[in-house]
Amino acid sequence: MRWLVLAFALLAAPARGELATLRPFAVVDDAVVRLSDLFDNAGPRAAVVLGPAPAPGGRQVIETAQIAAIARANGIAWRPVGGGERVVLERPGRQLSRDEIVLALRGALRGQGLEEEAELEIQAFAPPMVPERAFVQLAVEGAVLDLPGARFAATLAIVAEGMPTQRVRLAGRVVATVPVLVATRRLALGEVMRAQDVRQARIPAGRLRPGSAQEPEQVVGQALRRPAAADQPIMLADLSTPLAIERGQTVTMIYDIPGMALTAQGRAMEGAPRGASLPVMNLVSRVVVEAQVVGPGRVRVGSLR
Repeated sequence: MRWLVLAFALLAAPARGELATLRPFAVVDDAVVRLSDLFDNAGPRAAVVLGPAPAPGGRQVIETAQIAAIARANGIAWRPVGGGERVVLERPGRQLSRDEIVLALRGALRGQGLEEEAELEIQAFAPPMVPERAFVQLAVEGAVLDLPGARFAATLAIVAEGMPTQRVRLAGRVVATVPVLVATRRLALGEVMRAQDVRQARIPAGRLRPGSAQEPEQVVGQALRRPAAADQPIMLADLSTPLAIERGQTVTMIYDIPGMALTAQGRAMEGAPRGASLPVMNLVSRVVVEAQVVGPGRVRVGSLR
């Protein structure tokens, strides 16, 4: 009876290889694919290297026949059920940014006369992929700068853990840039501009519109004649001296009379900035006179009428 129980227990217990199950999808962080990337509970051979991993950011599909062959070669007791089994391997990656590459190029071209303000335009730029969390080093080889023709060429060597060294040929042109003032936020009609409302940016010289503000002194203290959008260039034609007096505003009229200081209340018939002239109606006599704006709410009249 005890032999019978033991035999039943042996038949009921799965073999060691039968514990492995296929992983239909796996993320590979290493430069190689291991047996454990294909099977769960692969046993003592789980760390066996099967081959190179997909390129960073890429994927690889292993079909049923190849999976079965790998299982047999490594003593994994696995058999396809429907014949459509597959494993999709993906390897995380990130694109090198244009800024990273341009920074390396600038370092190599600076010694050949590249100006700090110049912009580098890389032709047919396709950002190379590198492993997602790898430490990356960039080296520029054979850099050539043709200043008269405004062209450059170089080879970018990309060294990163978990991938072979890549070499990418780069070529492009050098673009001269000029300063331009842009709004730091949306500015409303009539708003008087402050230093913090603008910042200086650089754009290609060919894109500079005539009449663009380029220095803070040109705009600070000026009022907007039309709204300005954030990060858009400020046009000098859209600026005016802010009004010291608004149309219809009650003002103090100061009369210039030798030996006397005479004031009266008036109403501005137009708006005007400091120093400009405007018609003002005396609220007592109802006479309209020409006056000069001397400050907010104050005008000077040449003589008493």
